[in-house]
Amino acid sequence: MPAPCPLHIILYQPEIPPNTGNIVRLCRVTGATLHLIHPLGFSWDDKQLKRAGLDYWREVAIHHHDDWQEFHRAFNGRVLAATTKTERSLFEVRFQPGDGLLFGPESRGLPPEQIEGADSAFRIPMVDDVRSLNLSSAAAVGLYTAWHQLGGV
Repeated sequence: MPAPCPLHIILYQPEIPPNTGNIVRLCRVTGATLHLIHPLGFSWDDKQLKRAGLDYWREVAIHHHDDWQEFHRAFNGRVLAATTKTERSLFEVRFQPGDGLLFGPESRGLPPEQIEGADSAFRIPMVDDVRSLNLSSAAAVGLYTAWHQLGGV
């Protein structure tokens, strides 16, 4: 059995409850920590959110941050932004324990300020003429890639 993943998933203003619930499950099965930067595009009591996260809620380290500034004051690791607005591939990143993978809202992605405020940015390779992956799929690809690189799986 692998050791818990020493990484963080950071969701900036997520909008779709089942995506966030699926990411809660992702964090539970890997041992990663989840950070949610408000405002959320849904109620924390949303039934779809709770259903997608199954019964894992109490077993996941979830940190809520009122805004981007509060998150930055609280987080000590590197922030690596997932965006389609860079040429650097996820597979070129050299991950370190404690890194945070930052993902933006489903409808618009990360704003330029969050990309520029990150320590680095990466893109998940895709064929041409595709907008993006589903948020929970992108988080899973990024997290497992980083965890594997760190020797966890």
